[in-house]
Amino acid sequence: MSDDLRYHVDGDLVPASEASVSVRDRGFQYGDAAFETVRTYGGTLWRWDAHVDRLFDTLETLGMPADEMGLSRLDLQARVRDTLRANGLRDAYVRLSVTRGETAGFAPPDAADTDPTIVILVKPLPRGGRKSAGEESTWDGPATIQTVKTRRMPDRAIPSDAKTHNYLNNVLARVETRVTGADEAVLLDDEGYVAECSTANLFFVADDAIRTPSLEGPVLPGVTRAELLDIAREEGFPVEEGRYEPDDVRGADEAFIASSIREIRPVGTYDGVDIGGGPVTTLLSKLYDDRVERECYTGGDRGGDESGDGGGTDSDDSEHGNAAADE
Repeated sequence: MSDDLRYHVDGDLVPASEASVSVRDRGFQYGDAAFETVRTYGGTLWRWDAHVDRLFDTLETLGMPADEMGLSRLDLQARVRDTLRANGLRDAYVRLSVTRGETAGFAPPDAADTDPTIVILVKPLPRGGRKSAGEESTWDGPATIQTVKTRRMPDRAIPSDAKTHNYLNNVLARVETRVTGADEAVLLDDEGYVAECSTANLFFVADDAIRTPSLEGPVLPGVTRAELLDIAREEGFPVEEGRYEPDDVRGADEAFIASSIREIRPVGTYDGVDIGGGPVTTLLSKLYDDRVERECYTGGDRGGDESGDGGGTDSDDSEHGNAAADE
């Protein structure tokens, strides 16, 4: 299917089979790049503002502020929309990458002298929002998750709120799950507390409260994480962000993972211990779907407003059914 798609590479729409960047590109050579994964529902770029905020924050962290490189929100949005339109996609996965481009040596240039490489990849996804019986989902069944030996990088090494191409830490964590076949790897911080999954934020329910690792630890501030916390607080659920050990999650009443592409997925087992979803996970998932339906699909006509940007304040890259870095 990818050969039939068209990607946006530095201003040009090209067939996926011909899409490429230079071997001298710093995103390829050093992981010197920022990216975001955005979900579209019915033509609406879901929480576009939040994703672009995080992208621009990452670029700032990397020492290449968007304004100094001449990047604008409207231009990036136009490129994304052109790509979706060229592929006839309304429900889709979108990956937007900005690299520092090509340089002659290792030292990065000043932002004003940077000629960034901008790449947009897309692929179709099932319809979001409320689904009819038998409609496809982005995941099959509850997730199995596993604690791995690979630890989350501390902020003093690579800031956890920066979403960069340097994803080797997460890749190594997923390599460890090959033996058990787990769907997700759970990374701990350097003190042994749960940080996050390799491509998703982790939540659990205990003592009638929804709990999730705090952003004070090395945790990516997921857009979907923020959305779920907003829904939970709006509904009056007790919410706690803190530091938790793996046993806290293993002993939970319910657990689920969340990301932009997979949305909310219940956890079936953690390190072989049965947990499962439950009424809170089910309700949050329904409320999330209701919000998507209300904002992105007009009148239940399965269509939607192609001009909508799914704005708002609320964040983790995926292949359908096999997500990667899509928080």
